[in-house]
Amino acid sequence: MRILVVVNPRATAMSPRERDVLSHALGSAAELEVVETANRGHAAALACRAMRADADVVVALGGDGTVNEVINGLLTDGVHARVPALGIVPAGSTNVFVRALGLANDPIEATGQLLEGLRTGARRTVSLGLADDRYFCFGAGLGFDAAIVHGVERKRRQGKRSTHTLYARVGVREFLRSDRRHPKLRVELPDGERLEDIHFTIVTNADPWTYVGNRPLHPTPDVSLETGLAVYARRRMSTVGMLWSMARMSGSNPRVGTRGARVEHDVDQLTVLADEPMPFQLDGDALDSRAKVVFRSAPKAIRVVVPPSLLV
Repeated sequence: MRILVVVNPRATAMSPRERDVLSHALGSAAELEVVETANRGHAAALACRAMRADADVVVALGGDGTVNEVINGLLTDGVHARVPALGIVPAGSTNVFVRALGLANDPIEATGQLLEGLRTGARRTVSLGLADDRYFCFGAGLGFDAAIVHGVERKRRQGKRSTHTLYARVGVREFLRSDRRHPKLRVELPDGERLEDIHFTIVTNADPWTYVGNRPLHPTPDVSLETGLAVYARRRMSTVGMLWSMARMSGSNPRVGTRGARVEHDVDQLTVLADEPMPFQLDGDALDSRAKVVFRSAPKAIRVVVPPSLLV
């Protein structure tokens, strides 16, 4: 078995010693190559090279951004039978996709699950989303939530660590500075219906959408990795309404009210349009601002190495 491990050396949750333990464990049962990424886009390039060289498995060791890059590299030539399976060892601050899969959020426990999946050959085939020409695992957004991601990215470039506290602080700042009276987005659904006067959108491929600490947020609770996409289109931005909505979508029985937002599930395609270029994010990665994004579901797009107990 030929395995490439793509390592983000800036990942926050795994020490160099733990990475060495992982490499040793994998190397005992496989032809192994371990490469650290040097810059943005490097993980995608490494995964693409491994795919075209007929590797069996590519392991992403990092956070959601590393996983996203690896997936896009694996699918450079589209979905086809020779795409290597994806393995994940979470080492980021949130690790949304790993949790959506049911994998352990602890890198050591996740390594054990990866080894079990490799030994047994267990693979879970999951769907992905496409935003224009880029795949995403769990979520993308245009507007307010993306502005938070962009704000955190600016802080990280200034030397700040990516923490839940930082996200909360930036979130409050972006909410207070946002234009909450004049919505600038529209959503076009596959049946021709058009949702007007939208403040921000979240398009999801998995549930939960994200976490506040260890508390999950479920704006689209009925989406799964086997269904089409879901969209949460926010219509109102009052302080009380936003706080109330967050409380409702973070409980043990998540609910989304119909007054403040519109939610659609199992959508195969939708288009989000803005009056002007707005912040855009994909799997927590800050991308260039856009005035139009076409979203599509990509069914059965990738095979993920999981322990047999997590096969569905």
